[in-house]
Amino acid sequence: MEALDKIDRLILRTLQADGRATYDQIAEQVSLSPSAVLRRVKRLEEHKIIDRYVALVKPEAVGLGLTAYLNVRLEKHTETHKRNPMDLFRASVQTWPEVVECAALTGDMDYLLRVVVADMAHYSRFIMDTLLKHPSVEDCKTSFVLDRVKATTAVPV
Repeated sequence: MEALDKIDRLILRTLQADGRATYDQIAEQVSLSPSAVLRRVKRLEEHKIIDRYVALVKPEAVGLGLTAYLNVRLEKHTETHKRNPMDLFRASVQTWPEVVECAALTGDMDYLLRVVVADMAHYSRFIMDTLLKHPSVEDCKTSFVLDRVKATTAVPV
C-alpha cells in the first residue's frame, strides 16, 4: 500500500476515537462522501492497517480491580530434546486469561506482562499456581498500578 495521506490519517484518528462511527459521520469529519470513506476504510482493512474492531471494557466495572505489570525472566539453558523455553512460555501465555498483554523485551528481563485480576488473592493464586510453576520461568518482579495517568489504545497517526 502507498503511504497514508492526510485523509487516511484523519479517518484512522476518527475510528480510534469512536470505532462505531458511521461512514456518514466520518465523511462529515474528512470532507468526503460516505462511499469514498467506505472505500478507504476497506482498503485500510485489507492492508491490515486497521487490525480489528473491539469494545473496550473497564476492568473495574467487571470486578477486576487490580492491575499489575510483571517483568519475567526465563531460564536460558535448555536440553536439546526440550522445546525452547521462550516457545513454551509464549504458548502458555496465550492460555492465561489474567494476562491481557505480553511484550518481549531487551535488557535483564525477557517479558513484560500486564495482568488484570480481581484482587490480591487472585493475583497470588496466579503467581503461585500458574506463573512460578511454569518450567521456563526463572524469576519475576511485580509493580502494581496505583493510578492510570494515561490510558489509550490509539496510536499517533
